[in-house]
Order: sequence, then structure tokens, then C-alpha cells
Amino acid sequence: MLTDFKSLGLSDDLLKAIADNGYSAPTPIQQKSIPLILDGRDLMGLAQTGTGKTAAFGLPLIETLLADPKKPQPKGTHALILAPTRELVNQIAKNLIGFLKTTPLRVTSVVGGVSINGQIKRLSKGTDILVATPGRLLDLVDRRAVDLGTASYLVLDEADQMLDLGFIHALRRIAGLVADDRQTLLFSATMPKQINELAQSYLRNPARVEVSPAGKTADKISQSVHFLDQKAKTDFLLTQLKNQPDDMSLVFCRTKHGAERLMRKLAQSGIAAGSIHGNKSQNQRDRAIKGLREGDINVLVATDVAARGIDIPGVSHVYNFELPEVAEAYVHRIGRTARAGAEGEAVALCAPEEIALLRQIEKLIGIDIPVASGDVPPMSAAEGRAKRKGGQRGKPQGARKPSGGMRSHGSTAGGANDNSKQARRPRRRKPQGRQSAA
Repeated sequence: MLTDFKSLGLSDDLLKAIADNGYSAPTPIQQKSIPLILDGRDLMGLAQTGTGKTAAFGLPLIETLLADPKKPQPKGTHALILAPTRELVNQIAKNLIGFLKTTPLRVTSVVGGVSINGQIKRLSKGTDILVATPGRLLDLVDRRAVDLGTASYLVLDEADQMLDLGFIHALRRIAGLVADDRQTLLFSATMPKQINELAQSYLRNPARVEVSPAGKTADKISQSVHFLDQKAKTDFLLTQLKNQPDDMSLVFCRTKHGAERLMRKLAQSGIAAGSIHGNKSQNQRDRAIKGLREGDINVLVATDVAARGIDIPGVSHVYNFELPEVAEAYVHRIGRTARAGAEGEAVALCAPEEIALLRQIEKLIGIDIPVASGDVPPMSAAEGRAKRKGGQRGKPQGARKPSGGMRSHGSTAGGANDNSKQARRPRRRKPQGRQSAA
């Protein structure tokens, strides 16, 4: 078992950068992926968010580029990393830059929502690693501002979400523009039929690495569901948030208008809240995330744009104010807590009309989410169980207090680089300078 980064075949200079960034031991996805990528293999990685995928593909990519330093051509790049959301692109770029401070390698990120002219200028000189969302990248291609034919490495991160967001045709076009003689790495939290077809089309004899069965949630996330009418959700959420004023929480809604409306209601009730969704500019999104990181707000209301790519240490609670229509989104939403070895709570608020969505989620994750006990107006837990009856494999796994702690079973490591025990409900605090492997 390769239990330290040195045993994975990385150079001393990169090992120093890894240590300087606060990484102590490789996560399972890093242990399995890094040697294969260094060996030049195409790779298909199945791992949930928060398991350390960025370092899993980023470290061997950096190692390879440092071993054969070449100045990128104007408008060109040596490596292309695609991700579905602006937040994830920015997070990947930030993590990679942390490893490159003492090297000549450059990382450039391009996303929508900001001026394209500055991106065109930065790309004119070329870059070693380009991290991009598919839509903005194709805008740049159409303007002849970037040449993908020089890219020898193609990474598709969170490939399943890129398909969910309708990027399949964009991915096919981009893959056709990248050099034929390339190394391709595909990472996905789930492996639906389309992902397998994509892998068969663009990967050559890939190694398959799986550290998390599809749909499994992190093992340090305590899950619960509260049954109540839609109109009662806001008051219930307010009570929960006011009972934990120092905790950091994410609240997920299905629509951008619903997220903004809920954020305003929380703010009017004295909760320090912000929001991110599709109607927010990139600068507004960045300010909201920074506000949560630095303690200016302690509640962030979001749509699924935030379900992947947001890595904020110390998030103790994730509330599914509305259950997602795609069951896999539940796994990604609650993966925003219990990161880097910490523990966290995921609380689902289920209205009568959302029972079918709850069934789909439970089928995917392979457990019955524990029904919360206590006063849950206006629908009791017993009524919720009765409505849920029919599509379940058995009774729920027991009752728990509304903000208590029954842990779900059958899951994977939550992306820890730190094996030390952490507080069960981390308090909001200033960042400690530690990078996550996610």
C-alpha cells in the first residue's frame, strides 16, 4: 500500500510543495491514480466529490510537465482541464497554483460571467495548464484566441455533471480539437451509460480506478429527513439556523428565483446569509463564497451550481430545502460538508409532493435516510413514513433529534488528507491556511 506521497513516484521538489500546502498523506484516489497517470495510462476514475481528485490528476500532470519543460506556444497549452462550473474551475486552478509557486509553470483559468478580453490577452502568450468551462472555452476557440491542438493532456473532471448540464456536444467538439496523441483522464462521481460511451470514445485502454461506489455518501455525514409541508419549511429552517448561530451552513434550492427569495427571507429574519445561483455574476458569486469563508455570513443559499466545486472548510450543515430532481445531485450537495476528515450533518426537508424524489435518492444511496424525531409540524414523522411506504426496502434506520447525529452507513472516505479527529460540529472560524485535496 502506497501510504505516502514519496512512494507514489513524485520528485523531491514537488514533495516539498505538497508538504508546504499542508498535505500529509495521499487519499485512496490519489494512491491509486497517481502511479497510473505517471505511467502514461489513460484513466477513468470513479470517485465522489471531496475525495482529493484535483491532486490525483494535478500532481502527476505537474510532475510530467516539470520533467520535460517546454515553453507553450502562443495561444497554446500543454494540458487542458475541463470542469462543469465556474466555481469548480476556480477551485481547481487555485489548488494547482498552490503546487506551482516555485516552478516556471503557469495556470490559466477561463470561465463565463467575466470579461472575455482579459482572458484573450492572457492566452495570447500561451499557458502550461488551462482550466476551463466548456462554454467559455468554445467561445475562445471561435474567436481563435486559443489553440487546443498543442494539448497533450485532457482531463474531464465531474464528467457526469457536464453531461447533466448539456455539455455532451461541446465535449465532443473539444475532444476533436485536442491532439490525437494525448493522455486522457476522466473523473466522475457516477457512471451512467453516457459516461461509459464517452470513455469508450475518447480513452484508449483506460485503467479504471474506483474508490467510491456510485451514489455512496461520505461516511462522516449524519443524514436525516424531516417531513413537513412546503409552506412550513422556511420557519423550520429559521429555527434550525438560529439554534446554531455560529455554524456554517449551505442551503440548497431547486431554482435561482427560489434561492434568492429564501436568502432575502433569512436576511430579513436576522440571519447573515448570501446566495449564489445562475443570475449572479462571477464577481457576486466570488464575494458570497469569500463572505462565508471569512465569517461575514454563515449561511449560503444556493442552487446546484454550488453542489460541486465549492470547498469551504468548516461547513457543518447542508440543508436540502428542496429535494433535487436528479438523485445524484443529493450526493454532491451533501458532499459540501464532512470534508478533509471533519464530520457534518445533512438535513433534508421533504414536502408531500417530494416523496417520489426522496425514494429516488434513497434507492441511489442504498439506505433509508433516518426520519428525524421531535416536533416537526405540520406532518409527523409517522405520517411521513406512511407516505413513503411502498417504494422502500424496509423501515427507516431509526429516529433522531432534528440536529442530532445518526450516521448513515455504507459510504466512503470523505476526502481526508488529515487523519486526525476533528470536532463533530466545527465552529465558524478564520481559515487556517490548510488546502483541501478536493
